[in-house]
Amino acid sequence: MTRTGAPGTGSSRRTFIAGAGAAATAGALTAAGAGAAAAPAAAAAATAGTPGGAAPGNGRRVAVLGGGVAGLTAAHELAERGYAVTVYERRALGGKARSMDVPGSARGGRRPLPAEHGFRFIPGIYHNLPDTMRRIPFPGNANGVWDNLVAPREMMFARAGGREDLRAPIPWPEHSPAELTPEELRRALTGILQSLVRLPLHETAYFVERALVFLTSCDERRNEVWERTPWWEFTRAAQMSSEYQRILAIGITRNIVATKAEEASTRTVGALGEAFVFNLLGRGADGPPDRILNLPTNEAWIDPWEAHLRSLGVEFRIGWTVREVQYGNGRVSGVVVLDPAGARQTVTADHYVSALPVEHARRTWSAGLRAADPMLGRCDELQTDWMTGIQFYLTERAPLVHGHLNCIDSPWSLTAIQQAEHWPARNFPADYGDGSAVDCLSVDISEWDKPGILYGKTAKQCTREEVAREVWAQLKASLNDTGKTLLSDSALHSWFLDPGVDGLGTPHPTNQDELLIHPTGTFHNRPSAGTRIPNFFLSGDYVAVDIDLATMEGANASARAAVNSLLDRDGSAASRCAIRPLYRAPEVESAKRHDLWRYRLGLRNVFDLG
Repeated sequence: MTRTGAPGTGSSRRTFIAGAGAAATAGALTAAGAGAAAAPAAAAAATAGTPGGAAPGNGRRVAVLGGGVAGLTAAHELAERGYAVTVYERRALGGKARSMDVPGSARGGRRPLPAEHGFRFIPGIYHNLPDTMRRIPFPGNANGVWDNLVAPREMMFARAGGREDLRAPIPWPEHSPAELTPEELRRALTGILQSLVRLPLHETAYFVERALVFLTSCDERRNEVWERTPWWEFTRAAQMSSEYQRILAIGITRNIVATKAEEASTRTVGALGEAFVFNLLGRGADGPPDRILNLPTNEAWIDPWEAHLRSLGVEFRIGWTVREVQYGNGRVSGVVVLDPAGARQTVTADHYVSALPVEHARRTWSAGLRAADPMLGRCDELQTDWMTGIQFYLTERAPLVHGHLNCIDSPWSLTAIQQAEHWPARNFPADYGDGSAVDCLSVDISEWDKPGILYGKTAKQCTREEVAREVWAQLKASLNDTGKTLLSDSALHSWFLDPGVDGLGTPHPTNQDELLIHPTGTFHNRPSAGTRIPNFFLSGDYVAVDIDLATMEGANASARAAVNSLLDRDGSAASRCAIRPLYRAPEVESAKRHDLWRYRLGLRNVFDLG
């Protein structure tokens, strides 16, 4: 097994849940090309209740700290409202969402092999992020970057040990049920489970009843009881079969929210599951349940976004590292940064939006800043974990599945997707690498603290080479275990592990891109976008928004909330950003109102039989 190139940063990610030349580089988006797509993007923006282009300058300057999805969203919304925005990003625009080049992999005038922190997944339950994507021009697309989303046809649970793999089509479009009464929900959920997993009927029936308990629970019960109840306990997993535990308890939590079932908040897991159930049933959806990009992320989305923001006047400082947000006289007085040469500088603005991931952001908050708003201190209680991607480049197409696969029995909780078939505008061997790689199998590693099957070590204890060999072995154990060789060693061209992971195999491994996780009780430590400091605002997937999960949708919604708070503080007459919550089925709301009455009387949910 060989590795292409050396670890390094690239140029300017979330796990599938149901188990989910550049076409427009910054240089290629000429004024003519951008103008051709600007009209539909402006129309989409107007429909969303936001300006379609840059408003007249208002003279107010905003420093956005971080250039990931949250930072770029904040810059987008502010620039459209006439603010002068500068984005400070230490590494590359797009953050964890970006794709990157595999260093040294290009030959014969081809592009470098594309790599990523983890494969992109933009489900139909999202609404705020798709709205932003519609407002990013892309040549030839009526709906901007949003038109670069495509829907895989199926998904698969890949089982190890000779057990049969479970495949399921993803129903869409026009898959709509009758009225969502509890009985209809019971019937629909039973059908979904029976088509996706094969459990004893009594276990399926029990899980469906638990799902009905959550679906009909009032917000107070969710926030006060289910937030403090582990998913393992809520689903009574300890009393169920190993299949039930593996798929409905461990599989859901570890592969979706990178949290152990014994710790994961039922509120978080249940709320996201509820949204996907409604999406599968055709309710409140922006599109199909599973959507991915039809090109590498930077080509399809990040580079056009950067070009559009530059056209709105946004300035970017790439390679600038935020060190400290300073506080004085009741306000943020400046931000200490290191420029690309390592020189210490202080930047000033009228307003500051912190759009760094929480594990990085909280290290920049000075003592004075924390004292001014105790909410910032509660962010120290938020927890992160490792979920990181590795790509395997193949010289032969592997006949796996036309969509995401979930290696449900793998010790490292692997999920994956083959990229090439979903990039119709690209000829993989002709366009990328040395011309011999025909596909990219992109894999997310969700569990880094359990021993593997090859070396008996955790992923953190393995070297980079050992991680690659171990992941490959676990993939083969799930895919080659029924008499067919779907993954062949001879077809492996090379691999690339996210360079944000360092020190593997040493006593102190590090990860620059950890993922916010959701153990019980942590929801109440999530901050609001507006702080007590009048010119300081928070955006990022750790900020409290309707979607209680570390996602690009949460990052986008939090940035909109931060901008709205900034506009309020500024007394601005500009339109506020539309923030759309997760879908709530009207038929279920009446059941939730009934449950509120029961909850306040100290009674169980009507479907909760214990």
